[in-house]
Amino acid sequence: MARNILILIASVLIFSGCDAFEYHPYDGRITGEKNINAKNITRIEAACKDKDTIRFVMTGDTQRWYDETEAMVKNINRRTDIDFVIHGGDLADFGLTKEFLWMRDIMGKLKVPYVAVIGNHDCLGNGEEIYRKIWGKENFSFMAGNVKFVCLNTNALEYSYDRPIPDFTFIEDQYNEKREGHEKTVFVMHARPYSEQFNNNVARVFQRNIKEFPKLQFCLNAHDHQVTADDLFDDGIIYYGSPNVAKRKYLLFTILPNDKYEYEVVSF
Repeated sequence: MARNILILIASVLIFSGCDAFEYHPYDGRITGEKNINAKNITRIEAACKDKDTIRFVMTGDTQRWYDETEAMVKNINRRTDIDFVIHGGDLADFGLTKEFLWMRDIMGKLKVPYVAVIGNHDCLGNGEEIYRKIWGKENFSFMAGNVKFVCLNTNALEYSYDRPIPDFTFIEDQYNEKREGHEKTVFVMHARPYSEQFNNNVARVFQRNIKEFPKLQFCLNAHDHQVTADDLFDDGIIYYGSPNVAKRKYLLFTILPNDKYEYEVVSF
């Protein structure tokens, strides 16, 4: 009898104390907001419809720097001239579930919609699975006014080159897709060509493909943790790199009518 009572008490303690146990750091169960990119793309496309001038922020590499990301969000929220924000990837550092959740909750305080591409650190562990649940597919696109933004996973090294990264089938589908009002194009990625992450066997083929899109304005990347503006292929297409948020800077772009655009580095 005494033994049965002890077993019963132990069982009660174990099951009543389940909430006290931490999940595994790579646990894939997600609470809170999910599918953020799709929701915010709907907001972006509605807010920017018929606009011939759009202004947006490019940032990235916020991993570990939560206070600085909070400061950036507050700075952007004080402005009234920004249509949306693009996060260039590396939301997490080690691909841990909580890292994604913490960054999701901070970025979710933005008053304007934002989208996030996948970074190489976001692919660690089961990070891609977590990214997909919270933000969505790793390749996606959206329209802002007459500009189509094509956002790509370019982290080939993280997949040991055994997957088509960048995905040329997706790029071709985006080229063939007929979106009303598509007059200009911007490509967004985490790692740019000739970085260690990119599959540089196809770098020039990649460039030839994306230049087929209507009026390619420029390309955006993160990953390098510094402000860059380089004509990588000597063809007039500039790749603009955003600094990591620890530098307390972001890039601000304004796409204007008549194939003109402006960009500046904003300190906060």
